[in-house]
Amino acid sequence: MQLPLPRIKICCITSWAEAELAIHHQASAIGLVSEMPSGPGIIPETLIAEIAAMVPPAVSSFLLTSLQDSRAIAEQVIRCGTNSVQLCDRLMTGSYAELRAALPGVKIVQVVHVRGEDAVANAQAIADKVDGLLLDSGRPADPRRELGGTGRIHDWSISRRICEMVDRPVFLAGGLRPENVAAAIQQVRPFGVDVCSGVRTNGHLDEKKLAAFVQSVVVT
Repeated sequence: MQLPLPRIKICCITSWAEAELAIHHQASAIGLVSEMPSGPGIIPETLIAEIAAMVPPAVSSFLLTSLQDSRAIAEQVIRCGTNSVQLCDRLMTGSYAELRAALPGVKIVQVVHVRGEDAVANAQAIADKVDGLLLDSGRPADPRRELGGTGRIHDWSISRRICEMVDRPVFLAGGLRPENVAAAIQQVRPFGVDVCSGVRTNGHLDEKKLAAFVQSVVVT
C-alpha cells in the first residue's frame, strides 16, 4: 500500500511574501521563529502576529519558541496568534497539561534533538503529552545553545525508530535539501518534513529550491 505523502513545513518565514510563496508551493505548515539564542529567521512577535493572522485556516502556523516556562509560552502564543506552537527546548517550569489548558485548540509540538540513542527514550517519554514531535539536529546543551536551523543531518536510523515507536505525528528536520529529502523520507517515513536553510539563498526563500524540494517530496 502506498503511504500518504508527508506534510511539508517551511520554516524560518520572515514576511507575508515568503509565507504566500510557501503556501503556493503546497506547504501545509509554516514556521515563524521568535527570539532564539542562535539560528536564522528570527522575527519580532508583532510581525509573527501579522503573518499568522493572514494564514489560511487549512495551513498550520507554527510559533517556534525557546521559552521553557509553560505560562510564558502560553502568553507568547496568545500574543502571536498562531494555531500551533513548537517547543524548541525542554519544558523546565510548569507542565504540558498546564500549557494545553491555557491554549485550547492550539497544537503542541515538542522538538527532540537527535544527538544519540537517548533521543528514542526522550521521544517516548514525551509523546503522549503533546500533539506531535519534531526531530532536529540542535545542540541545546552547548554554551551557545543551538535549537534549530543548523543545516546538519542527524542519524536517520534513530529517527526511523522514533517514528515507529510513538503514536504521534513526527516531523523530520535537520539538514534537509532538495537533493536528500527523498532519501530521508524513504528511510524515516515521517508524517512530515521541515526545512529552513535547505530552501534559502543568502537568507531568503529561494523559489527554485523550494519548488525542487516540493517536487522531491511529491515523487517519493
